[in-house]
Amino acid sequence: MTRQQAWDLMTEHTQSASLRKHMLAVEAAMRFYARKLGGDEEKWAIVGLLHDFDYEAHPSQEEHPFVGVKILQDQGCPEEITRAILSHADYTGVKPETDMEKSLFAVDELTGFITAVTLVRPSKSIMDVKVKSVKKKMKSKAFAANVSRDDIQVGAEMLGLTLEEHIDNVIKAMQAVAPELGLA
Repeated sequence: MTRQQAWDLMTEHTQSASLRKHMLAVEAAMRFYARKLGGDEEKWAIVGLLHDFDYEAHPSQEEHPFVGVKILQDQGCPEEITRAILSHADYTGVKPETDMEKSLFAVDELTGFITAVTLVRPSKSIMDVKVKSVKKKMKSKAFAANVSRDDIQVGAEMLGLTLEEHIDNVIKAMQAVAPELGLA
């Protein structure tokens, strides 16, 4: 599957601009980690771009990401990609094992949290977001309450990074695509 095919599939199934931007942020973070960990950048990016493409129409744990994975399987998508997508949701029974799977799990919640931190800044620019700001907001349980702080911490540990290093990496990855995310 090419990036264009993945984009077309994602946009066909996702109308929400914020959900599309989330998947673009995860794609950028997956590219970053593919380069850092020696993975296939295009494959990792496609996993990031498609990991939630079924979520808008199928948000329940009974359906997401299973419906999307079935669509991908029907299109002949490699198991490596579908397994990675299954592994990003802790309730699927598929545990992240490969670097690609661990990276997807690690960046999914964090990209959303960093976006939330960015949007409450006066500039609304990710260029102004610092690791310290993200960590401070993580302490506030009321801020972005639906984001699992535990998943963010566990994700950093899966990658063998400190929380600070992981946050810094994901901020940098998102800064590289700030205009596409609406966070420039």
